[in-house]
Amino acid sequence: EHMPTVSGKILSVDEETKLLQPIDSYVNEIQKKVDALRADGTTRIVELQSSIDAAKSDRVLTKAERDEAINGFKVEMEQAKKVEAQNKGQIDKLVADAENYLKAHYETEYLAPVKVSCAAEREAAKVAYQKQLAKLEKEHQEGIAGITDQAEIKEEKYVYKNKQFDAKVTYQQELQQIKDREHEAFAYRYHLIDLLRIGKFTFAENMAQRWENYKYTFNTRTFLLNNGLYIAIALVFIALCAITPVVKGTQLLTTQNVLNIFQQASPRMFLALGVAGLILQTGTDLSIGRMVGMSMVASTIIMHAGPNTGTVFGIAFDFSTMPVVGQIILALVVCVVLCTAFSAIAGFFTAKFKMHWFISTMANMLIIFGLVTYATKGVSFGSINPLIPAMVTPRLAVDILWAIAAIVVVWFIWNKTTFGKNMFAVGGNPEAASVSGINVFAVSIGAFILAGILYGFGSWLECIRMVGSGSAAYGQGWEMDAIAACVVGGVSFTGGIGKISGVTVGVLIFTALTYALTILGIDTNLQFVFSGLIILVAVTLDCLKYVQKK
Repeated sequence: EHMPTVSGKILSVDEETKLLQPIDSYVNEIQKKVDALRADGTTRIVELQSSIDAAKSDRVLTKAERDEAINGFKVEMEQAKKVEAQNKGQIDKLVADAENYLKAHYETEYLAPVKVSCAAEREAAKVAYQKQLAKLEKEHQEGIAGITDQAEIKEEKYVYKNKQFDAKVTYQQELQQIKDREHEAFAYRYHLIDLLRIGKFTFAENMAQRWENYKYTFNTRTFLLNNGLYIAIALVFIALCAITPVVKGTQLLTTQNVLNIFQQASPRMFLALGVAGLILQTGTDLSIGRMVGMSMVASTIIMHAGPNTGTVFGIAFDFSTMPVVGQIILALVVCVVLCTAFSAIAGFFTAKFKMHWFISTMANMLIIFGLVTYATKGVSFGSINPLIPAMVTPRLAVDILWAIAAIVVVWFIWNKTTFGKNMFAVGGNPEAASVSGINVFAVSIGAFILAGILYGFGSWLECIRMVGSGSAAYGQGWEMDAIAACVVGGVSFTGGIGKISGVTVGVLIFTALTYALTILGIDTNLQFVFSGLIILVAVTLDCLKYVQKK
């Protein structure tokens, strides 16, 4: 028996079973008939298919024996298919009968009374909990009334707190049990339908089950930990969209502005996707901005319209005699090779000597900036051939297509390749990964090489987007944007946790925020403050999740 009635009818376990019994009996009778009709048809087909699959993978049999066995099963299969076709109409009629009965009786005669009972039980549990708290409070006051010794009073308070905690735990357990019963009552109908239809649910039925499962597993604390930052940022955007027309007399969310945000985000997407793989290994990369500067210089030199006025180590290059397509491809190859080479060097020191990522990539950052600035004497190399942007990104939207391609490729590598799965394993626990036969050294270097390729590609795209501007100082601070985008997107520094969708959202959030603040005329330095606060909140939430798991 359950608790006394507070409001509505609280059902005992026996009463609940009695309500379900006629529905169960009716549907089970039909189920028996359906099973009997399927025995030599559908059920037999499933058994024979299993036998065929087993025979195909059986290495004990000779080829002739295997073929003979499979042909025998196929002959039986044809017979079973005939039986299935003969009985189909009869089975469909029986299933429809059972489903119509469930539609007419399940909700009204069983599920609705159970829901009412559960609501009443919740109320009863709450009343009982409040009574228990009041009782404990009274006992506590009586307990400390006659005590003068401070140590004893402190001890009595400690005991009282423990009793309050126990009462709360008991109350929460009762609520969970009520929730479980309500969920089981909902799910049982789909269990019956599952048996009748052999798991073939309609779209509406799948959605209903998903929604119920979401409600059943929903936890406010977890939801806010996972989405609190996005909710806060969404509110900031709504505020910016409301403020911009008042302050600047222009709308923020115009089609052109949205396209501009996507276009600015495209090269940054490559950089964030690259560093995300390193953060997944509990690493980072401080040299991204300098790699962008190096690649911008190299790209501008190669794709320049005429002979370069600037020199590299005293040599003036002239690639203008090459076909334009050749210049574009060579620039891309040089960017990718340079970034991958430097990235692999940092990866080698990190993986081989267990050097901290911070040190290896900081050394990389200093070496790259020093070399490029010394080689070019800090001179800017102007602009690239104006024909090139029109060839690579003929329309604004094409920039976005490059980024989408990168997202798809990296998603595939992370989720569908052995290397990707190994990255998650090494990031989660390198010792366990090593014991299970994963080459941790190769995975670590691989993550750096993948990052280098993406940096090279992103920098090349940025050069074309900006029509040159090849200076070693370009890209300063971009590593912070890329790392911040990953952190906001939920790639955890604790390792082995992250999604490509998160990285994508992170990049778009940061680009959109910077763009919106620029339109509003907010000082660039204050924009850094915004970015810093977002990073702090994002990492705090990430740490809270980690602590909760521990």
